Parts: sequence; C-alpha cells; structure tokens
Amino acid sequence: MKNSIKLQNALWGLFIADSISMPVHWYYKREYIKNEYGAITGYNKASHPHPESFMVGNTYLPDVEMAKKMDRPFDILHEHINFYKTSYSDLKIDLKVHEGEHKNPMPLLNERYHYHHGLEAGDNTLGANLVRVLLRSIIKNGEYHQDIFLDEFISFMTTPGKNKDAYSEIYVRDWFENYTKGIAPELCANSQHHRWSIGSHGGVIRPLILALTAKSSYDGVGIAVDHQNLTHRSQNISSALSQLVPLLFDLINDEAPMDALNSTTKDIALVKIHGSELSKKYADAMGPGNIPKDDMWKIHTEFTNERLSEILPDATDENIITTRFATACYPEHGVPLIMYFLHKNNFDFKKSILDNANAGGDNVHRGMILGALAGASCEEIPEDLKTGLKEYENIKNEIDEFVKIISQ
Repeated sequence: MKNSIKLQNALWGLFIADSISMPVHWYYKREYIKNEYGAITGYNKASHPHPESFMVGNTYLPDVEMAKKMDRPFDILHEHINFYKTSYSDLKIDLKVHEGEHKNPMPLLNERYHYHHGLEAGDNTLGANLVRVLLRSIIKNGEYHQDIFLDEFISFMTTPGKNKDAYSEIYVRDWFENYTKGIAPELCANSQHHRWSIGSHGGVIRPLILALTAKSSYDGVGIAVDHQNLTHRSQNISSALSQLVPLLFDLINDEAPMDALNSTTKDIALVKIHGSELSKKYADAMGPGNIPKDDMWKIHTEFTNERLSEILPDATDENIITTRFATACYPEHGVPLIMYFLHKNNFDFKKSILDNANAGGDNVHRGMILGALAGASCEEIPEDLKTGLKEYENIKNEIDEFVKIISQ
C-alpha cells in the first residue's frame, strides 16, 4: 500500500527542488555560483546576465503556412520570442563568441539573458509546470488519458500568458515543429537517434510521476515509458525510468531508503565517456552540434561493465561532480549524480536538494527527479520550503487532489 504522505512529499520535493535550482540552472562553472551567491541556500530570482547562457539564438522553426492551413496553433514562444531564431520572427541579438562549457555560440555578456529570465524567487520552470498540466488533466477526468493530456499540453504552450518561463527545452520546440507539419500529436516526439539531446532528464520527469498512478512498479514502468514516448523517443530515458520507477515505489512503500538505494545502484552501469572527457570532446568540436551523429550516439550509449555501487563508497564531490559525471542534461550522467547526492546525505531532504542545486549544470531537471525521490523517503518536508513556492496554494490543491485519486 502506497503511503499517501510520501506520495504528497514526492510531488512537493519535485516542485521545491526545481525552484531552488532555477537561478543557477546551466551554470557549468561552479565558481560562478560561488561568486554570485556564495552558495544556494534557498529561493532566489533569475538574475541578469547569466554568465554561460546560450539560450539566445536557439531555434524554433515551425511550418507556419501548413499550421494555418490545418488551423493548428504554432506560436509557443509569445513574449519570449526575442530570444529565439524562428521562422516567423528575426533574432535581434547577435551571437558573437564561443564560450562556456560546450563552446556554443552566445551573445556578449550584457545580452546573455538567463534561461529563466523574469522568474522570481519561488517560481517554477516550464518543466515543473508541465507536470502540473499532467496532474490537472488527471484531476479533471479522474484518470489519465493520453489524448486529454496532449490537448492540455498544446493549449498550455500555445495560449499567451500561460507559460512565464523563457526557456523551452529542445524537445518542446521539436515537438511543435512536427505538430505544425500535420503530424498526429501522439507521433510528434523527436528521436534521440535524430537529435542527441532528446535523451535528457526532461523526458524522465512527467513519466516518473505518472508511474505513481499504477498499482505496482512493474505496471508503473510500462505506463512511464508509454508516456515518455509522447515527447521523447530515447533509450537512455527508458533505461533511467526502469531503475527510477521501482526505486520511487520502494520509497513510497516505506522500504528503508538506503537499502533501496543500494539495491538500485547495483544495476546502474557507468557511461564510458567520463564527465571531464565529455566536456573536452564538446569543447574541441566548438560545440556538440559539430560532432557527427554516429559519434554522438556512441558517446551517450556506450557503458562499461562497472556498476555505480562499486564507486559510491569512495565518492566525493571532487571525484564525482564534473570529473566522473557531467552535470549536463543526460540521464546516463545525471542519474548517478542523483544517487550520489542521496547517498552522501543519507536522504536528508534539504541537504540533497541544495547539493544538487550547487552542482549546477542541468540542476533543475535533475533536481526534479532527485526531489521526488528525496521527498518520497521522508514523512515531513519543512513547511517554509512549501510556502516559499509562488504558486503554493494552487500546487497544494493539485497535489492533494491527485494523491486522492491515485490512492483510491
């Protein structure tokens, strides 16, 4: 029997970790975090400029004419359009330098806008708000329906004013580019084979939460992977879910957290290309987009015979974060980092989410996964962390209603 308190706390953990990490999302050099904040200890707003932001100039190229013929909406950027190269607007910000961890082109510092430009302390990012879209679609109908979720997803992204977050992950932009070509919504997801960054933490988050609607982790994995494929066709995400869903169920069903973690880490293989080596490959190519697709596939899908459980006992921040595992968006790196932070802190909720935030990189999406696991392991989350969320009352109502439905 699932513990309803821990179900609630898994969701609270997701939203809290997302918002706490948001101000330093995609800070790859941790010294930038130290210089600006000392350390992240709570909620902060997104500041300007972002020292490493290459959001400006990201592309969104919908087929506007086809969308109009089919009466399908195409604008998902709205007030954030100035940051993107699109097929229906001009980018007015020049990309002048190759800097940062990945050596992607970016503007000069004064125009290096934060990925979450305009978000205030306690605000949630788009990734977390799409979890809320999922929750509301279930609450509205008393159960999950794929088509209803997709309708709500389209409505949320194409209605001006609903999404306050400037940063739309590449999977969202790719999805709507396919949608505007007339492709059926359930088939609009791009594939990791075609776009290497589709295999990212963002594809884990909603499926992991949807798995909680199942009666067992066996069913939960199937439900999760089915939902995953609506937006991310990626074997790396499916592999991550095959480990994370059973772990989440064990925690909610009151198994001792460290026992559950130790059991899980015995099955997690270590990616062959280490964190520091991955960063060097990206930098040498002047950006990952310049690496041939077949080479990128190998970089992200070749694993050693070593298991995470073998290195955790001697793991430290210095030999794990960025050295062994990149802090980028890939679950083959992020899942081991999540396990490390939980192991290091013995599942202490606040310490774990703060360690994740201060590690930088894709701490927001990685953090939502970690926050769900850390929350599911505890009976109580500090009240100030809940009430510090800007949408506290609405989130509380959605969590309560969702948990009531799946606990029946």
